[in-house]
Amino acid sequence: MHKLIFYISAPFIWLLSKLPFPILYLISNGLYYLLFYIIGYRKTVVLNNLKLTFPEKSISELKEIRKRFFKHFTDLFIESIKSFSISEKEIKKRYRFKNPEIINEVAKEGKSIILLGAHYANWEWITSIPFVLNIDVFAAYTKLENKHFEKVIKKNRTKYGITGFKTTDFIKYMMTNIKNKKQGLYILLSDQSPQLKKTYYWKEFFGVKVPIHTGAEMLSKKFDCAVINYSCRKVKRGYYEIEFETITTQPNDFEDYQIMDRYLKITEALIKEEPAHYLWSHKRFKHKDKSPK
Repeated sequence: MHKLIFYISAPFIWLLSKLPFPILYLISNGLYYLLFYIIGYRKTVVLNNLKLTFPEKSISELKEIRKRFFKHFTDLFIESIKSFSISEKEIKKRYRFKNPEIINEVAKEGKSIILLGAHYANWEWITSIPFVLNIDVFAAYTKLENKHFEKVIKKNRTKYGITGFKTTDFIKYMMTNIKNKKQGLYILLSDQSPQLKKTYYWKEFFGVKVPIHTGAEMLSKKFDCAVINYSCRKVKRGYYEIEFETITTQPNDFEDYQIMDRYLKITEALIKEEPAHYLWSHKRFKHKDKSPK
């Protein structure tokens, strides 16, 4: 069945990706109308997240943010499809790295780097980052049940030079590189909720206490990696700018969880700039009532 689904849908996705951006955004407009007004996809989840995050805003303000979120959300979906056939020239024009020297200067020192980021604006096109860096780039991916789609998606996400490996193999792969003295940059999106049984730290995120992923900090200290944050901003429809900010080059100088606190502070500030560009469709605060007293 997986093979059948793949052979039916893959050609359609490929042909769709070949369409020019103006037509793709017309399709995105239609998808927005369908998801928001007809299906009502996760509208309640999004609004509840926004209520918790911005209690000072009125319901009408929150609903306006929700509308903008869904318009951006369908754009992101379309842009993810476009990534299958977008040219190198086009993605360089639309996804610009403002200050890659922040990373390249640290790389010159011989350190490996953990690059933290959030599900904000367009994180899918971060696959083009090898174009501007002088260091090997590694990223984990979640294994898909359909092995045919997994093969194609992995090929697409690694076509610009990133080395991909399964999330379950992340620590093992990183340890092997460190042991072999292979320098690298490791991309980690760290704004999702960890499993409760693997939670070591709770912290307020927009005033709501939630479990925090601490793996990035643990690995940075274990392997003495620099920690750098990347913030992606939507300049206009289909165009993004990425800015890097060093959190630390000396992780072991920090007390436990201070690195993650800095990351959360940066992420909150970014979201406040334009709340509609954050991924509100997942239940970000689902564990808020389970925090330790």
